[in-house]
Amino acid sequence: MGLKSDRWIREKALKEKMIEPFCDDQVGKGVVSYGLSSYGYDIRVSNEFKIFTNVNAEVVDPKHFDERNVVDFEGDVCIVPPNSFALARTVEYFRIPRNVLAICLGKSTYARCGIIVNVTPFEPEFEGHITIEISNTTPLPAKIYANEGIAQVLFFEGDEECEVSYKDKSGKYQAQTGITLPRILGKE
Repeated sequence: MGLKSDRWIREKALKEKMIEPFCDDQVGKGVVSYGLSSYGYDIRVSNEFKIFTNVNAEVVDPKHFDERNVVDFEGDVCIVPPNSFALARTVEYFRIPRNVLAICLGKSTYARCGIIVNVTPFEPEFEGHITIEISNTTPLPAKIYANEGIAQVLFFEGDEECEVSYKDKSGKYQAQTGITLPRILGKE
């Protein structure tokens, strides 16, 4: 399994629509950078957010997630409260090839401000927008800039195709659009 270069990413994005919309350059002047890089792709966060709130004093339970735990927000700048959390989604829609696994890591610009981004791996044949988890670990409010970079995706191509892909097993987040809250199979 090997890390893939900008040339490989460009070819898959343009010929197989692996990333849409695809930015063929690294855009970085006056913004948190996004677009194609040497060995990855810097994804953008959309202008849609779900900010966690404790106004209802609910427990966060991944098996029985209560939508009252989040407040919807749409805008160019999202303020994540101190020691709090928000969900967002990528601008880009992904179609991961059957022999590829993608791993996403937060950008250092945000990490240096105490903002941690978590995204789980993109499994082979996953398709959809990516739901992004944003943690503000600081005691101060933190700004997240919509339509700018939030994390970098690294693509690893396997020596052979997997036996069972995310699509084959009807993954619960397959073809998701927008911000998708936690799901447990058989509970929807």
